[in-house]
Amino acid sequence: MSYENAGGVTLDYMPYRLGESRIAFRGPQPDLSGDPIVFLGSTETYGKYVEDPFPALVARRTGRVCVNLGVMNAGVDVFLAEPSILELARRARLTVVQLPGAQNMSNRYYTVHPRRNDRFTGASQVMKMMFREIDFTEFHFTRHMLGALSARAPERYAVLRAELQKAWLARMQTLIERIGGKDMLLLWFADHAPAGPETPYGLGRDPLFVERGMVDQLRPLVAGVVEAVVSQEALARGTQGMICREMELPVAQRLFNPIAHQEAARAVARWIEPRL
Repeated sequence: MSYENAGGVTLDYMPYRLGESRIAFRGPQPDLSGDPIVFLGSTETYGKYVEDPFPALVARRTGRVCVNLGVMNAGVDVFLAEPSILELARRARLTVVQLPGAQNMSNRYYTVHPRRNDRFTGASQVMKMMFREIDFTEFHFTRHMLGALSARAPERYAVLRAELQKAWLARMQTLIERIGGKDMLLLWFADHAPAGPETPYGLGRDPLFVERGMVDQLRPLVAGVVEAVVSQEALARGTQGMICREMELPVAQRLFNPIAHQEAARAVARWIEPRL
């Protein structure tokens, strides 16, 4: 697979903070004086190792100020907990929300770090009683923890998975209510179309545990839903065009390359342009 800057040069993400938020967002710092298009999302929206992630490409295509508030490994919690994000999204011309997975959020079984939502911080008593044989102190990340539970106790894991799906739906509905669904576009950005219900065992593919029926329940609450399914051509390019050091390749290989971002930008812009 080809990639750029193996000699050690890396991207300058020009991080900045929004208001009193403790989160560093990807720059350059935008002009917020008008009514921008705001993008909320996880790793794909942030665009790690990609010079022009899809929010920047949408800005270029539409001529509108687009604010990238993507957060690496974000779940819904990080956005609900930041008043400055919610305030900006409420007054935006449009808020595009990349649908996150259901694993990176606090729930009645376990808690996650409020800003680094992929960090597992503790199991509840309910969780400990359900999985008595598991030592939860060995886990630091949600994906590692859930993968272990899936392998060691698949039937009980299926119950946990169903609970996470319910919690995800409720949390997404709350986010929509707080921002305002009439000016919100939901974005499915993945290497497959939403499907389901899938097998309750195993982790599955990102966004974890999110099925078409869950997305369909949100559809009437928002202005629209765009499905940006990455093409096989883009996937076959691997890390081509990504800017990273050789030691970062294992991480880059799990992320979307510039071609995938171009495809997502086209899909989003096609929805936006007739409505501007």
